[in-house]
Amino acid sequence: MAKTSNSEKAVKPNVFMRIGLFIKQIIDELRKVVTPTAKELFFWSLAVFIFVLLLMALVTGMDLGLGKATLWLFG
Repeated sequence: MAKTSNSEKAVKPNVFMRIGLFIKQIIDELRKVVTPTAKELFFWSLAVFIFVLLLMALVTGMDLGLGKATLWLFG
């Protein structure tokens, strides 16, 4: 005897119900967001700025080093 519950498809709500649920979930997630204070925002921005400068220095150093190595090898 075959089970009928396995062969039946799950009933999906209509498109408007799904859109409404999606918007409700978005609002629920936005309520969890904590706005940083001005001090936190400043220090996080400073940290990002310093990190970007370090990465720029690393990439510049690699570019110059590999360029000189290429000129030395093939020049």
